[in-house]
Amino acid sequence: MRLLRYKSASGINLGVLKGDGIVSLSGLGDYPTMLSIIAGGETALGHIAAFVAAEEPSVLLTDVQLVCPIERPGKFLAIGMNYRKHADEGERHGIPTPKQQLWFNKQTSCLSGPFDPIDPGVTEKLDYEVELGVIIGTAAKGVAASAASAHVFGYVVVNDVSARDWQFHSPTFTVGKSFDTHGPIGPWIVTADEIPDPHDLRIRCLVNGEVRQDSNTNELIYNIWDQIAYLSTAFTLEPGDILATGTPEGVGIAMSPPSFLQAGDIVRCEVEKIGMIENAVSAPSGGTGH
Repeated sequence: MRLLRYKSASGINLGVLKGDGIVSLSGLGDYPTMLSIIAGGETALGHIAAFVAAEEPSVLLTDVQLVCPIERPGKFLAIGMNYRKHADEGERHGIPTPKQQLWFNKQTSCLSGPFDPIDPGVTEKLDYEVELGVIIGTAAKGVAASAASAHVFGYVVVNDVSARDWQFHSPTFTVGKSFDTHGPIGPWIVTADEIPDPHDLRIRCLVNGEVRQDSNTNELIYNIWDQIAYLSTAFTLEPGDILATGTPEGVGIAMSPPSFLQAGDIVRCEVEKIGMIENAVSAPSGGTGH
């Protein structure tokens, strides 16, 4: 299933994509939020599947505005330097390849919709990073890699938008990775049963129609199951938590010369079998400088 959230005259609604239309889930009172569906697991998905099978779409996909497919989760975590060629381009710019998984936080307030504008804020070095996003389903603590797949609810496309000048203000990266609007995801959550092998998906980023990143998730250094095992060794991953699993080579900062995003640029991120998100860079909102 493709679970989504969309805006209508009545507010934000939950729905399921069916053909070219959306079946509203407003009639399922037991699941008022996407987080409640995720927490409900297989039981919730069974109820929803039966409901959707008996209903016709109430609105066309093209007639609504999709919003961030999940309300604010507990965690939004991202791993750095997790494609070999991306690590190599980092080495060329003086960034050593990590000896272990390198994780950082993106504050959940940065989450935005699949077609919302990206506000540069005060950064002068705005960059893109297409990534496969994982939505945690059942809580994971001390999970072995061999059992990790059972803890995945679904997948999304992520653009790990980065303020490169602010990213290196501190070794945690958090501030430069968490500007408001710098976490567009979507366009919907594709449930895990529709992605039998998340480690064989083409992944691309285009800027104004020019392909900047083009790779496959089979190039991950640490695969998704290794990531879940590593993180859950330290702390509990909870339903709704988002993991951004790494970006391939081709980021703007690594180009020669570097090519950062400018107002008016259109950034399109695609992951095979999931879909695409597309975000225009707005004029900067301004704020306190650095």
